[in-house]
This record gives sequence, C-alpha cells and structure tokens, in this order.
Amino acid sequence: MKNLLTPIPDGHYELKSFSEDQERQCVTAFAVFHGTQTGPGGPVDPTGKTIEADYVYAMQFEGGLIKHMIKIWNDGISLGQLGWA
Repeated sequence: MKNLLTPIPDGHYELKSFSEDQERQCVTAFAVFHGTQTGPGGPVDPTGKTIEADYVYAMQFEGGLIKHMIKIWNDGISLGQLGWA
C-alpha cells in the first residue's frame, strides 16, 4: 500500500489479525487500509473519495527468511471506491 501514499496522503492501515503457524512456517497479517484520494499521482485528478480495503499478506518462511509472499485483496472494489475504475 506504500505506493498509494502520494495520491492518498492520509493512508493508514488498521491491523486486525496477525498469526503464525510454526509447523508450516507461515505468517499471515490481516488489515484494513483507509484513506482519501486528495493528493496528486493517481490515474485521475483527486476525487476526494475514500477507500476502506481489506487485505491479507501471507508469508512463507524458510531459514528465517521470507521464501514467498502474496497479498490478497479485491483490487476492483478498492479502485472503484476511489473512482479509479
């Protein structure tokens, strides 16, 4: 979500859940991203519209390092909330 901070300068996340599965060496973080597009840099001029987007990062570890990471979110709904799609 870091790339959204120019068009959404008040962007912030609310961490809802953080879990670890030691047996499978997986960590998940569930959060909600909040903000309003008031800054430049989006695909359209500032819309003043807000976003409230659920997302999850799932990380697979190996030897103490992240081996694989994926972000799960509904980009279509998120971009629509901002008036970008």
